[in-house]
Amino acid sequence: MTPTPVPVTAFDGPRGWVAGVRYGFMGFPLAFVALPLYVLWPHHMAATFGMSLATLGTLLLVVRLLDALVDPAIGRWVDRSAADQNENKKGIQRLSVLMPLLLFLGFWALFFPGVQADTPHAGLLVWAGVALVVTYIAFSWLSVAHQSWGARLGGSDTQRGRVVAWREGFGLAGVVVASVLPNLAGLPALVAALGMALALGVWLWSRAVVPLADPLVGPTASAWAPLGLRTFRRLLAVYVVNGLASAVPATLVLFFIQDRLQAPAALQPAFLGGYFVCAAASIGLWLKVVGRWGLVRTWALGMGLSVAVFGWVALLGEGDWPWFLLVCALSGAALGADLVLPPALLAGLIGDAGERGRSEGAFMGWWGFATKLNLALAAGLALPLLGWLGYAPGQQDPQALWALTVVYAVVPCVLKLAAAALLYLFFLKRGSHETA
Repeated sequence: MTPTPVPVTAFDGPRGWVAGVRYGFMGFPLAFVALPLYVLWPHHMAATFGMSLATLGTLLLVVRLLDALVDPAIGRWVDRSAADQNENKKGIQRLSVLMPLLLFLGFWALFFPGVQADTPHAGLLVWAGVALVVTYIAFSWLSVAHQSWGARLGGSDTQRGRVVAWREGFGLAGVVVASVLPNLAGLPALVAALGMALALGVWLWSRAVVPLADPLVGPTASAWAPLGLRTFRRLLAVYVVNGLASAVPATLVLFFIQDRLQAPAALQPAFLGGYFVCAAASIGLWLKVVGRWGLVRTWALGMGLSVAVFGWVALLGEGDWPWFLLVCALSGAALGADLVLPPALLAGLIGDAGERGRSEGAFMGWWGFATKLNLALAAGLALPLLGWLGYAPGQQDPQALWALTVVYAVVPCVLKLAAAALLYLFFLKRGSHETA
């Protein structure tokens, strides 16, 4: 029997937390995967298996770009499935079990390669490439399906923000656990925890409220259609530049902590955990600001806070880790705006375009493409650039450390300011509607 669609008002009121948990919890294992993939795994491969930064950067760039190209196709498949839930129910159920299983197996293979540390370079590279492809494809399917599900719920600015907040709130919890668990219990515990979280996430999602779908969406609908909407292209441009500003420091943070700050290894979970805990704690505050300022102006405020805080990192050096803890906390608070507001803006844009219940998957496919493009560019450009400038993990040469500082701290601030300028030109200056 197909569940009856329930409106977004199910997330309101004292019982709204039930709908929030059932839908939002899947964000926990997805984010739990994301942080190790984008932050821990490159450092693990460089430190444990001796892979060069240039090789890692090139591998991640190629695989992430290939993965990103798949997202629009996944989005159209999700739309067609949503439009005919009865016909596709069995297929969706099979994929909802198969994709988490593939995600778990791929993740396990990345951190526990079936090769020795002294395996010839080519063998390790092939293993890593295959494991990355499997992990990313499964991750992409689950992410696009989960995000488009939430976007189809619709609602006001505040309601859309609340739906996204449940997903991103659980996502931040997953990131926090993933940031501290390897140091506390080791990589085997990290992999086991992911398996349990995925199983629970699939079960809860199967009981979540079902959004409305438009049966008129047909198999001839083009995956390219969202790009024909000028407002979406503008929002996507802001999102890409802003996301790249966050992806560069995420790729380099462990190198900065260990080599520039020379902080004790035991403090690594405090930096990462504090950053994401503060992001989660700030979500409620950002939603209150949205009620007064709207989505666009609130996002601009978050960008300004991020630059004002993170710019100070360029002045930090050896032993300045207490100040870096403060920077992590404040920039984490700014991150809360980046996590909640852009997806809420996108959901409003879809509704304004008359595509709610029809094309959320297509829009989310391109949104996922942009997200992965950011991560691919961050790894594919920042890591080789550091290697070209003379930096290598563990190096203490002043010139190399200064190059690390510039790429880690200064470049992201410039990109964030560029994103703020685009947001002003495309939406604030033109007096665009708050839902874009």
